[in-house]
Amino acid sequence: MKALKFGHKKLYINGELTDSSNGKTYEVICPADEEPTATIAWASKEDTKWALESAQKGFETWSVMPLDTRLEWIDKLRNKIIENSDLLRESIMYEMGKTWEGSEEDLTSIVNSLKYYSEEIQLRKDLPIEDKEGSHEHRMVFQPLGVAVAFLAYNFPLLNLGFKLGPALASGSSIILKPSEFSPLSAYIIGELCAEINFPAGVINILCGDVQDVGIPLCESKIPRLITMIGSTETAQKLIVQSAGTSIKRYSMECGGNAPFIVMGDANLNAAIELGAALKIGNTGQICVAPNRFFVHESIIDEFTAGIAKIFENAKIGFGRENGPNMGPLANKASVKKVQKIVDEAIRQGGELIYGGSALQGKGYYFQPTAIRLKDNNAEILQHEIFGPVAIIVPFKTKEEVIDLANNTDAGLASYVFSENEDTLNYFADKLEFGEVQLNGVKYDIYLPHGGVKNSGIGVDCSTYALDDYLIKKRVSLALDK
Repeated sequence: MKALKFGHKKLYINGELTDSSNGKTYEVICPADEEPTATIAWASKEDTKWALESAQKGFETWSVMPLDTRLEWIDKLRNKIIENSDLLRESIMYEMGKTWEGSEEDLTSIVNSLKYYSEEIQLRKDLPIEDKEGSHEHRMVFQPLGVAVAFLAYNFPLLNLGFKLGPALASGSSIILKPSEFSPLSAYIIGELCAEINFPAGVINILCGDVQDVGIPLCESKIPRLITMIGSTETAQKLIVQSAGTSIKRYSMECGGNAPFIVMGDANLNAAIELGAALKIGNTGQICVAPNRFFVHESIIDEFTAGIAKIFENAKIGFGRENGPNMGPLANKASVKKVQKIVDEAIRQGGELIYGGSALQGKGYYFQPTAIRLKDNNAEILQHEIFGPVAIIVPFKTKEEVIDLANNTDAGLASYVFSENEDTLNYFADKLEFGEVQLNGVKYDIYLPHGGVKNSGIGVDCSTYALDDYLIKKRVSLALDK
């Protein structure tokens, strides 16, 4: 039997690396060649119960630990992650099929998150509150929340993990991390690194398993004070229903998007084409903020469409650190079927296939970068998040028309506008019903808030605002002597 590249990885619970109590394992498949690359311990209900109890005990010690000591432990973990950068990046390549260059964002994000929140928590001082009558002194105190449970999407395994781990650890909360079954490998390696440095027991717990054995018990338990997630709107709804029956919990959910990409007639066309194409090719379009609907002014739509198609045609598709591809496979076979169905439906609804349109033959979950031009804006397919390398291009005439088209969705995460007119940009910034409006470019970083409106979620990841989910705000009032 061929040896697995990453061997077998264990659960990380209560500071220990352990196999499942029932001995179950799960194969991690590389999307590039459909071959097993590792096995992971597959948690049981008993393991989940142990993780919950351990996280509660971990919180009781971590939350009262002096801040300086807590920050020393976070820095020790951060340094250990940096020491193992290549290992972690390779694990992401093999569990996700990412390009080597694409894996860097994951690694950088978790490193930056641990550093940023270690600095940010030191700025959270008690806040005085004015007493209008002068009879009391008041202050707002920030204290650790408790146990957080984080459900992670597969598309950015360590970025997603870092967005939750950073604020949880800095705040003094403990956390249970449940990675996606499609990309659990790098998370399990983080568990190994925690074990190597003897990170305080129970503060971080990492496990993956069936919904019935892991997902539902985590939600139904009274122990977690926060349920946080990066994933689909449908998953968020299920988690809220599953968790609300036993106790009042906080929620922070970053859900799916249906991002409009609006290109006005006066736009810097080359910049719009290059960014639009890059956001569809990058991570094979498996990005919640990737443009989903390209609304292009009728005066430039021919040129825009040709430009996108040319970049797609020249995309270097493949896998491997040495080969230097700029687009890899989709994460799994189900994703290939979903994207193919969306493409076929768009064409059935009157779309013109400009380039691509099908999965590549042979091993691996590869799909051609695809450009489809719709004749009008009434196609029902515009209501569906693609989560793949497909650009659906739609003409429009006026900004009033396109604002209605862009907002005609239950999602509200990211949006993009290209125009050289300042008044036009301000118009869209005011009218777009999305948590993020990116004008003439794109910028994401750990210090910038990332969150949606409508069915794209509640709460935010990144920035100082994310800390609010992991902290209790307590008012302390002192009566003054009269």
